[in-house]
Amino acid sequence: MMEHSLDQTEKPDTSLQNTPTEHHQQQQKEGEELRGLLVPDVRNLPLTPPSAVESNFVSYFAPDLMKPGHDQYVYRHANGLCVIGLAPAHIAFKDQGGITAVDFNVGKSDRSVIKVTGKRKKNAQHFEPNTALCKVCTNDASYIVRCCVKGSLLEVNDRLIEQPGLLNSLADREGYIAIIMPKPADWLKIKGSFLGLEEYRKLREC
Repeated sequence: MMEHSLDQTEKPDTSLQNTPTEHHQQQQKEGEELRGLLVPDVRNLPLTPPSAVESNFVSYFAPDLMKPGHDQYVYRHANGLCVIGLAPAHIAFKDQGGITAVDFNVGKSDRSVIKVTGKRKKNAQHFEPNTALCKVCTNDASYIVRCCVKGSLLEVNDRLIEQPGLLNSLADREGYIAIIMPKPADWLKIKGSFLGLEEYRKLREC
């Protein structure tokens, strides 16, 4: 009995050996997997980060809108709002000195005095795609900027009245022309007539 007891004490239980090490390795592996999900591989990152427009909007373009060289963009947000502006290849930018003035007094009303209020967008005016939003002027000519989409005009960028130069330097951001809310059905009808960003770049090579 003594020898049997001694044998039992001299034979250590190996079933639990290395468990702390294995547990540590498992934790380390899980940590590496989690880090891989949270921290992107720098080799896969773009050379330049996406702009706010690229992150929040889908870009569409209407080249030669009613007249050659009258290129406009429509940036559509996930909530349905459409930001309207002059595309990079718009003919006005080719005039010497660029755009010098913006006039929202077109058609039968001054678009800059329209004030939309409340969730129901009270006082919003409903326009067609070819409705004039404003007139941009250069030293030699003037050009009509149009709605591009059928919908309710929510606001125009009246900063352009005092700062028309925003169009020359920041036409795709602070130099936008207006914000329009089309109905979903109206948007689907006209969406197919626009070009995507890559299609437009290929068309104008810009």
